Amino acid sequence: MPPPCSRCASQRVINLETARKLGTAAGALVGSVKGAYTSLYAPGGLITVSARFPLSRIASAVVAATSGGVAGAAAAHQLVQHLFPPGEGTPWLCLGCGYAFRVLD
Repeated sequence: MPPPCSRCASQRVINLETARKLGTAAGALVGSVKGAYTSLYAPGGLITVSARFPLSRIASAVVAATSGGVAGAAAAHQLVQHLFPPGEGTPWLCLGCGYAFRVLD
């Protein structure tokens, strides 16, 4: 059970370790989708036009998805890491007032 907020006594708090893990995974997923979509549907990427789907675009989509996933995960990690309060203990974020605090275990 999460502790109440030490500023406003609200019970609506989230563990920042869990938020960091979820944010990193979501950032990697969004970055991968964006990289693959941009690579596959960017105009003017092919010199020759064929009726079939070119296999060279699949390879570039995989590379773009991988690099986009890494960039998205890094961005999300830095965003959530900025919320962490200094000190020891489990980090929590109050969803009511936005206060970040730590509770010693």
